[in-house]
Amino acid sequence: MTKDVLVTVKGLQSMEDGSPPEEVEMVAKGEYYYKNGHHYIFYNETIEGFTEQNRNSIKISENSVEVKKKGLTNMQMIFEEQKKNISYYVTPFGNLQMGIAATNIDIKEQEKSLELCIDYALEINGEHAADCQIAVSVKEKNSGEFSLSI
Repeated sequence: MTKDVLVTVKGLQSMEDGSPPEEVEMVAKGEYYYKNGHHYIFYNETIEGFTEQNRNSIKISENSVEVKKKGLTNMQMIFEEQKKNISYYVTPFGNLQMGIAATNIDIKEQEKSLELCIDYALEINGEHAADCQIAVSVKEKNSGEFSLSI
């Protein structure tokens, strides 16, 4: 896969309160690297209502996925199947303690694309908040394929 890519991130949250699942989608130009057995994806994210952007990175290893956000919000999420990881989400409105327990990590690597799907339980400040799914699609900019369904 080439360095210049199109990154599509879709998230789905099923909240505990019984409300309908919420879906969000973001598409951005990004950069892809493969080094020492790890996939690296970098892209900028604009947050609605703010001018400052986040610089996001995703590191995919054999047994884990690490997502980092730096900028207006700061966080590090580590996904490992059947293991709960605790981190902090720093926002302009305050800090949250997050627990992330991945139940499934699926990675599909092809010559011109990479697809990642993670199912996980999310805790906020020690309380179960939602069952979530995140799907990331990384495609060469010139591949002509830009969508991923959850």
